[in-house]
Amino acid sequence: MVIESYLYEKLNGEVRCKTCWHNCKLKDGQWGICKVRRNENGKLMVYNYGLASSIALDPIEKKPLHNYKPGAKVLSFGSVSCNFKCDHCQNFEISFADLSYPYLTELSPEDVLRLCKERKADGIAWTYNEPGIWHEFALDASKIAKREGYFIVYVTNGYMSFEALDQFDVLDAANVDVKAFSQRFYSKICKAKLENVLKTVEYMVKKGVFVEITYLIIPGENDEKNEIKEFCNWVVSVDKRMPVHFSRFHPDFKMLDKPMTPLKKIEEAIEIAKNSGIEYVYAGNVWGHKYENTYCPNCGELLIERYGFYVKRINLKNSKCPSCGYKQNLVL
Repeated sequence: MVIESYLYEKLNGEVRCKTCWHNCKLKDGQWGICKVRRNENGKLMVYNYGLASSIALDPIEKKPLHNYKPGAKVLSFGSVSCNFKCDHCQNFEISFADLSYPYLTELSPEDVLRLCKERKADGIAWTYNEPGIWHEFALDASKIAKREGYFIVYVTNGYMSFEALDQFDVLDAANVDVKAFSQRFYSKICKAKLENVLKTVEYMVKKGVFVEITYLIIPGENDEKNEIKEFCNWVVSVDKRMPVHFSRFHPDFKMLDKPMTPLKKIEEAIEIAKNSGIEYVYAGNVWGHKYENTYCPNCGELLIERYGFYVKRINLKNSKCPSCGYKQNLVL
């Protein structure tokens, strides 16, 4: 199904897309960076509406979201393509695919609600590829599901525009990938601008979206102590209670020559974050690590015990620590 974009401006035959920070200015017949939007006779048309490449019932911890609805099940939806070009993409089969991808299923917004009911989901996650380029369909389906009591989360590179976030007023929570804390990395690896990602995170927090951050540590690319320290200082400047996940890299796509992140690098980053004042810090892609768990920032009490993506025990009293009474930044 092809529909007209919800966010663009007309410019004498050309159009400017306002869905993400790229703000693509397109001549007639030209496709945007995302490869799913095209100028057709002065109208910006969207070609990925309702086209799903992936549908799966996941634990919310897999997103990862650890402080928002721990133990919940989310029905995850992905489509194709992306507005980044990351060399290390771990979902490159769909993120670098276009509309010719052979395994697309066409859904209506009502289908999304039906599937949530059938699979007994607690909420919806727009994920796998970049959901920001699926804006129109994700928004329409989310509005219907939200009215039925489902919560809505994004797993995103954080490149959606302020206008897109204002339209997407049903968004409850998001995990945002801050892929590094240098423009060198973003220019070389992602073909995007770091400052725009940071602005989006700050705007989400301002709007009341529950935000968690993932920083994938890639050896030799974004793992220097000073860079991680600067990243942590920025997190504290936004909200020191915003959870941060330092995730372990594994070789993929065009970065097969890079080694897996040494565990000591993950632990070093966690220590830097804690010393910077960040209250909730996690180790990602390291099953069985103590920092898969949630601890009280005030007294150190174990609040949520996990193994991988699975919650083993929740030890809270109305979102407060049962030991010291400290009010946690958690949504149960």
